[in-house]
Amino acid sequence: MPTRDRLLALFVVVLWGLNFIAMHPMLEHFPPLFAGALRFAVIAIPTILFIPRPKVPLRWLIGFGLGFGTGQFAFLFLALTHGMPTGLASLVLQASAPLTVLLGGVFLREPLSARQLTGILAAVAGMGVIAWHRAENAVLFPVVLTLLGALCWASGNICSRKALQHDSAPNPVHFTLWMSVVPPIPMFALSTIFEGPSTQWQSLATLGTADGLAGLAGFAYVVLIGTVLGSSIWTVLMRRNPANVVAPFSLLVPVVGMTSAFLLLDETPALVEVLAGVVVVAGVLFGSLPRRQRSAGALSTELVSS
Repeated sequence: MPTRDRLLALFVVVLWGLNFIAMHPMLEHFPPLFAGALRFAVIAIPTILFIPRPKVPLRWLIGFGLGFGTGQFAFLFLALTHGMPTGLASLVLQASAPLTVLLGGVFLREPLSARQLTGILAAVAGMGVIAWHRAENAVLFPVVLTLLGALCWASGNICSRKALQHDSAPNPVHFTLWMSVVPPIPMFALSTIFEGPSTQWQSLATLGTADGLAGLAGFAYVVLIGTVLGSSIWTVLMRRNPANVVAPFSLLVPVVGMTSAFLLLDETPALVEVLAGVVVVAGVLFGSLPRRQRSAGALSTELVSS
């Protein structure tokens, strides 16, 4: 993976880490499923009008939209409204990384090295500790919802990789924008059934209040920065590099998410959760950093001969 792409991946990590902070005021004002529907609808409308549909198999476009868009954010937003701490959500959602690597091995036949497998197992163990700790405190349900969101994200990663893995594939940014056309209808339908039209309308009618303006600001960041900019760069990286190389970088999002939640939202995770988070980050670093291919002696020999 080139240094340029590594820096881009780290840039997306920062954008997505802060994305969780923006979700906090957004979900305090908008119902979760309705917020998800609106998030993609405001992107889908101009996309349909001005961006030609990418020439990829429709099944991969729909699969990307349902996985990365509908499933991930429906489960995540529901988890946040059912008591999942913002910073912890940024960590648990990154279960998508090992899930993507495993799905990539099954469906894309991408080889899995011993180093990557060790890193994945460490990350999964860390997340298992967090789930166990939450279960002991009777708040496992939002963790399960977040993990389901992670599985949906992983399946979306595989669909985007399948659609964009050929040199003749269309502009990845256009593909990401057209992904946004898929989620609004199923999310609006789910919102209408479970949240009700009156709740939807109330959130729109009170946009001029202080809570409404804060929610609107969070909504703008999530749409423009988290979705359009961050997801577009991520899709480009997934096209240019194997899924099992790109996906582990998402495990670094909690470093930003948990730190910013601590500083801005006064969220203080339990010590065991912090230690488990360190194990998760260590796992991704171990699994994604390049191997040293030369010993010190070999390098000295090369320098002398040059």
